[in-house]
Amino acid sequence: MTNIKIIKRLYKDYTKKHLKKIIFALLLSIGVAGSTSSIAYLLDPAIKEIFINKDQKLMIVIPLLIMVAFATKGLSLYIAKVLMITVSEDVKKDVQVDMLNNLIDADTKLIDNKHSGKFISNLTNDVGHLTNFVSTGILNFFKDTFTLIGLMGVMFYQNWKLSLVAIIMIPLASFASRSLGKRITKVSFEQMEWAGVLSSYLIEVFKNHKLIKIFQKEIYEKNRAQIFLNNVKEKSRKMAIVFVRASPIMETMTGVMIAVLIYYTGKLIMNDEIDISNFFSFLAAMMLAYQPVRSLATLNIVINNGLVSAKRILPIIDQKSELKKNIDDKDLFLDEGNIEFKNIKFSYENPKEENLEKTTLKNINLKMLGGKMTALVGHSGSGKSTILNLIPRIYDANEGDIVIDNQSIYKTKINSLRDQISFVSQDTNLFDDTIKNNIAYADMDASDEEIYDAAKLSFASEFIEKLKDKYDTKIGENGIRLSGGEKQRLSIARAILKKSKIILLDEATSSLDAETEDKIQKAINYLTKNRTTIVIAHRLSTILNSNKIYVVDHGSIVAEGDHEELINNSSIYKNFYNKQIKM
Repeated sequence: MTNIKIIKRLYKDYTKKHLKKIIFALLLSIGVAGSTSSIAYLLDPAIKEIFINKDQKLMIVIPLLIMVAFATKGLSLYIAKVLMITVSEDVKKDVQVDMLNNLIDADTKLIDNKHSGKFISNLTNDVGHLTNFVSTGILNFFKDTFTLIGLMGVMFYQNWKLSLVAIIMIPLASFASRSLGKRITKVSFEQMEWAGVLSSYLIEVFKNHKLIKIFQKEIYEKNRAQIFLNNVKEKSRKMAIVFVRASPIMETMTGVMIAVLIYYTGKLIMNDEIDISNFFSFLAAMMLAYQPVRSLATLNIVINNGLVSAKRILPIIDQKSELKKNIDDKDLFLDEGNIEFKNIKFSYENPKEENLEKTTLKNINLKMLGGKMTALVGHSGSGKSTILNLIPRIYDANEGDIVIDNQSIYKTKINSLRDQISFVSQDTNLFDDTIKNNIAYADMDASDEEIYDAAKLSFASEFIEKLKDKYDTKIGENGIRLSGGEKQRLSIARAILKKSKIILLDEATSSLDAETEDKIQKAINYLTKNRTTIVIAHRLSTILNSNKIYVVDHGSIVAEGDHEELINNSSIYKNFYNKQIKM
C-alpha cells in the first residue's frame, strides 16, 4: 500500500468524521500565524515611534497591541491543540477498537502465527505513532505553514532584498530534512520491531515465572532481558539522535544567515535603503520564522513514523477470515446429533503445496453417533486435537466435508454451529475475574441459581464454598490462585451451564488428582449424558465404555471399534492398553 493510499484510507475511515474540529483547529492556526506575524511587524513602529520619535500615545498603544497579539497566539494555539488532541485520542480509540474487534473475530491460525506481545506492541506503540501523526503532524503542518507565510509577508514588506537572501534557508532546510527523514524511517521501523520483541519477551517472563524459579534461570533471564532492553535502547537512541540532528544543522544555517543579513543590511543602511526600525522588524520576523522552518523540516519524520505504523496496523485490521462463509448459509438444526467426516484433508501449511509430510489429516472418514460417546486415541501429534478443532470450525478442512444430521457445517452459520458445542480442554482457559463470571461466560443471561447448580454438578461448589468471597472470589490470571483440579471443575461447570448438545473433551481429566477423579468423572458423565460426545483421553479407563473408538496415527484412521474389538485387532491400541495396565 502506497503512502498516498494510506493517507486516503486514514482520512476516509478515521479522520473524516472529525472534519469540523480539524477545520476549526486549522482556522485557529491562521490566528496563530496572524498574531505571530503582527508581533514581528509591531517592532517597526515600536522602535520608530517610541524610541526615535518618542510618541507618548503610541508608547501605551503598541505595548498593549503586542500583549494582545501574544495572548491571541497563546489562546488560539491552546484551543487548536486541545481540539487535535481530542481528535487524535478518538482516532486512537477507533483504530484500537477496529484492531481488537478484528483480532477477536480472527481465525485462530492468525493468532497462532504471531506472538501476542507483538499484537500488544501494535495496539500501543504503533498506534501511538499513528495518532501522533494525526495530532501533531496535521496541526503543525498548517500552523507552521501559515505562520511562515505570514512572517515572510512581514519580511518582504520590510525589505524585499533581505527577504530574497533569507529565503535561501528554506530549500536548504528541506534538503536536510529529506535526508534525515529517510534515515529515521529505517531506524523507526527497527525500533518498532524490537518494541514488539520486548513485549513478547515480557509476557513470556510473567507467564513462566514459576518455571524460571524452579530451574533457577534468574541470571539467564536477567542477561536475556539486558539484551532485549539494550537493543530497544539502541534503536530508540539512534532514532532520537537522528531526530535531533536537525537542530545543529538549523542552528548553523540560521547563524550563517544572520551574519550574511547583518553584513548586507549594513550596506543597505549606508546607502539609505532601509531604516534601523525596518531591520529589527525584519530580523524579528526572520527569527520567529526559525521555529516553523525547523518544525516543517522535521515534520516528515513524524509523518514517516505514522505511515510506517499504519503499514503495520492496517493489515491487521484488513485481515479477513479464511473460514468459508456463504450468503445462503442456514442455521444448524440438531435432531439426533450425528456427526460424519467425509474424506477430510487438512494441513496447517499452505494447502496448495502438495506435501504429504506436512499434511496433518489424510482422507479422514469417521462417524460419531448422536447421543453417544466417541473416543479418539493415538500418539501425541497424530491429529486427534485437529479432528476436534475442525468440528466447531476453529479451522476449516482443505478438502472433504463434515456433516451434522446431514447438514454440512460449511453451509451453516458459524454462530448456530458453535451454539450447539461445548468444549472442555486440558488447557483450562479462565479469565482474571470472579468465579461466578468465569462460569457465567457460557451464558451471560444465566440466573444465579443456574450458575450455582452448574457448580454443584461439577463438584466445584465443594471448594468454592470454602473460599472467603465464595463465588465473588477473583481467581487471577488464567486461574493462577486455583489448583489444576479446581480450574478443571470450573471449566466443566461452564460447559454444563451452556447445555450444548455436542460435547468436545480434550484430555479433560488429565489435570485431576486421584482423589477427585471419581467425582469429576461423575460430573463428566452428567455433562455428556444423552449428548454427542467426542473425547480424547490418554487414560483409556475413561473411554472403555465409548460406543466407538477410533485409533489415529500420523493423520490417518488406522483402526476403529469398541474396546474389545480393538484389543484383538489393533496393535497400536493394544500397546496403549498394555502400557497403562503395567503402570
